[in-house]
Amino acid sequence: MFPKEFLSRMEGLIGPEGLEAFLDAAKRPRAVALRLNTLKKLPTVTGGEPVPWSPNSYYYDPNARPGLSPYHDAGAYYLQEASAMAPAGLLDVRPGMTVLDLCAAPGGKSTQLAALLDGQGLLISNEIEPKRARILGQNLERMGCANALVLNEHPKRLEERFPGYFDRILVDAPCSGEGMFRKEAAAVADWSVETVLMCARRQDEILKSAAVMLRPGGRLVYSTCTFAPEENEGTVSRFLHTHPDFHVVKVDASWFALGRPDWIDDPAPGLEKTFRLWPHKLKGEGHYIAVLEKLGDEVLLAGESFRPMAENAWTRSNGGNPRRGERGIAPTVPKELEEFLTALDITLPEGALLPFGNSLWLTPPTMPELRGLKVIRPGLELGQLLKNRFEPAHALALWLKTAASVADFPVDSPEIAAYLSGQTIAAPQTGWTLITVDGLSLGWAKGSGGVLKNHYPKGLRR
Repeated sequence: MFPKEFLSRMEGLIGPEGLEAFLDAAKRPRAVALRLNTLKKLPTVTGGEPVPWSPNSYYYDPNARPGLSPYHDAGAYYLQEASAMAPAGLLDVRPGMTVLDLCAAPGGKSTQLAALLDGQGLLISNEIEPKRARILGQNLERMGCANALVLNEHPKRLEERFPGYFDRILVDAPCSGEGMFRKEAAAVADWSVETVLMCARRQDEILKSAAVMLRPGGRLVYSTCTFAPEENEGTVSRFLHTHPDFHVVKVDASWFALGRPDWIDDPAPGLEKTFRLWPHKLKGEGHYIAVLEKLGDEVLLAGESFRPMAENAWTRSNGGNPRRGERGIAPTVPKELEEFLTALDITLPEGALLPFGNSLWLTPPTMPELRGLKVIRPGLELGQLLKNRFEPAHALALWLKTAASVADFPVDSPEIAAYLSGQTIAAPQTGWTLITVDGLSLGWAKGSGGVLKNHYPKGLRR
């Protein structure tokens, strides 16, 4: 299973007994876990063992296959490897902050950060690979994240646009993936000593960009899913030697082993306060985490940290639903959208209306200027303005908790199975109707003559 050079290095680091324990852990079934989505109504978890370092997270029986449940389609939880839940938790994100997830796909940590923001503030999730950036956007959509932007940019480009902008930055860096060996055969096939060194060089550059974008007094968490000292203590040490305005923060994480400064040459002070998550010492595949802080004033919170709203956007005029406002304050909201929101008694969050592609989006109130950047998702997709009508987006359904017209069905009902497969459902509702599964929003249907016509996206149907 493991490359010979990898095993030789591991034995040199943790000794023969440590290597034996490491290999024994690799023979055990993988510990699989999920994290409940606090942006939505939480389903009841019975018999699940809590993940100790991540609230609302549980190990589950692989035979249960929760990824096939309609609850998963509704964004009630995210299937996430347990040790991968730790970095976002150590970032100390609070509602109202401006947060960057710099290497964000496929979205596990971004959706975790969005839940911590609780709909307040701004999350920018960036991914350099276009295909993975689209997957990232889909996961944020499924989990009902309204105040998240998805970008497809190189960190260097973002560095130029956002100096000193973010209160919190997560760098879950691309790495040699040694913690993924059991899960992905490709990680084993792609591994080499040269790959480790190449990843370390790339991590250095990513951290340089992150440092520029962090506010004085802000926190940066660096993490990898590898065991290589060159990519862990080595990367953090090189960063600290060249960035004297940063230091390692001591945080309470008693579940994890401490970093090993003795495994690298010329270690910077504080590496003993970083963390290693070993698969033979906890129920997880392994991670490395360093919590770093930039010297300076305390980070401003809530309204004090808000940035100006982007220009040339359709702004909400006041509280409640968007309404037609005075010119210069809020350009006219399309009447088709207004009629739809009124009919379903939907109150949108604070933000600005923005035409983007073929759709109308609601951008976060702290929307930065994005002109010239590759934007995958500029906020919450509301829907499309068609001829004399408004057609709501699936993303809007997943964000909603309720509406004036709702058809709710149990998770194991034939109606939910039929809906997820694209079939019509017999129900008395008329017009646009929110389909929910045990109270969790799932998608749209449109009722007429005792039948709900299915509007569940074709690409998601089973």
